[in-house]
Amino acid sequence: MTTVSVSLQQQTDYRFEIHFGNELPILIADEPAPLGKGEGPSPAQLLCAAVGNCLSDSLLFSLRKFKQTPEPIRCDVQAEVGRNPEGRLRILTIHASLTLGVPASSLEHLDRALAQFEEFCTVTQSVRQAIPVQVTVVDAEGVTLHDQS
Repeated sequence: MTTVSVSLQQQTDYRFEIHFGNELPILIADEPAPLGKGEGPSPAQLLCAAVGNCLSDSLLFSLRKFKQTPEPIRCDVQAEVGRNPEGRLRILTIHASLTLGVPASSLEHLDRALAQFEEFCTVTQSVRQAIPVQVTVVDAEGVTLHDQS
């Protein structure tokens, strides 16, 4: 078992410094107005970034297992924020759209990589236990290769 740790230090109001240790740069997070001043990504944006980064890493890992080079991969993530039945703001759904940097025709074993890459994604699979996550993969020509809810 591995433990991942971060440390948050309030600077003012809803603005926090996030320390990752190991001499990594400090990240500033802040809520958007009217609560905060929007001086950094919000917690919802950080969740989207974590899901998108993990999916991108997993897709790259899956393709590199077959000695393929899909770079550069791009990932756009949207979270739908709305109210739950109790009227509290929640992230209701997340949609991640990954775009390969090359046409699908240039990659071997793409079908096998697409069939398994989500299973390698620690963050997305964990988030999926509470929030529906839809994942779409398209190639550099805009052809949809994978669409998973």
